[in-house]
Amino acid sequence: MKAKAAIIGSGNIGTDLMIKIERMSDVLEMGAMVGIDPASDGLARASRLGIATTHEGIDGLRKLDCYADIEVVFDATSAQTHERHDAILRGDGKQVIDLTPAAIGPYVIPSVNMDEHLSQKNMNMVTCGGQATIPIVHAVRRATKRVVYGEIVASISSRSAGPGTRANIDEFTETTRAAIETVGGAERGKAIIVLNPAEPPLIMRDTVFTLSQGGDQDAIRESIHRMVKTVQEYVPGYRLKQEVQFEVIGDNNPVNIPDIGLASGLKTSVFLEVEGAAHYLPAYAGNLDIMTSAALKVAERWIETKAMQKVS
Repeated sequence: MKAKAAIIGSGNIGTDLMIKIERMSDVLEMGAMVGIDPASDGLARASRLGIATTHEGIDGLRKLDCYADIEVVFDATSAQTHERHDAILRGDGKQVIDLTPAAIGPYVIPSVNMDEHLSQKNMNMVTCGGQATIPIVHAVRRATKRVVYGEIVASISSRSAGPGTRANIDEFTETTRAAIETVGGAERGKAIIVLNPAEPPLIMRDTVFTLSQGGDQDAIRESIHRMVKTVQEYVPGYRLKQEVQFEVIGDNNPVNIPDIGLASGLKTSVFLEVEGAAHYLPAYAGNLDIMTSAALKVAERWIETKAMQKVS
């Protein structure tokens, strides 16, 4: 029997995740879709699929007959709203998967640290840019002695940035920066997001720069390629746009890293493209696809681990 899930947030991310669960998951099924706009497309689609719905937010969710059976709740609202949701849901014994930048629970990147945090009642999925780029920072770190600096630039189509994304820009940069350091392993991180208004819309692009010490180019390149294959297991549209590039930063021309000072080493530049599966929005919305795919991967692993623990 599949475990029941609820999604709070009937916008782009929540709707895409709902469709993924219904089409793809072997261990999860939708129990409820929750929103605050009774006219939202997400609630309308859920209703047509026979899924319980409410436009009264989390309070409406708790009133639904199916609430007692729901094990996992995905929050796809906003960082500001999530704090209240988290307190209620954990108090009710629900497993929380946070798709906002609230970062109440630990940062979780499936290809990097998923199994470390399955015992946590709230797991935070960082941001779309973080899901795309932090695996690469980590790949450089595991092939070197030290990553002094990691910088990421996430460029997404403005069409794929809904109200929730736009309201969380500040939280995006701060949460992603912090995760570059705590999960990626960089001593100092920086994150930038670009909403690209180009027409026709461009596929999500991500650039990762690292400055590392104590590693060779072949080992770093191999580690990055291996990481790309790992991410592709749950995000098939994730790929390198071009080959990994290197530049030696010598002691005679060091760069100044904020809070660290002058540093030399090996600069690695990685250029990524994330094409969405087009379950809900077009393929250019890879920023949504990587978030929902990562969240689904984590929830499924949590369910599978819980089942194995019962057997043992």
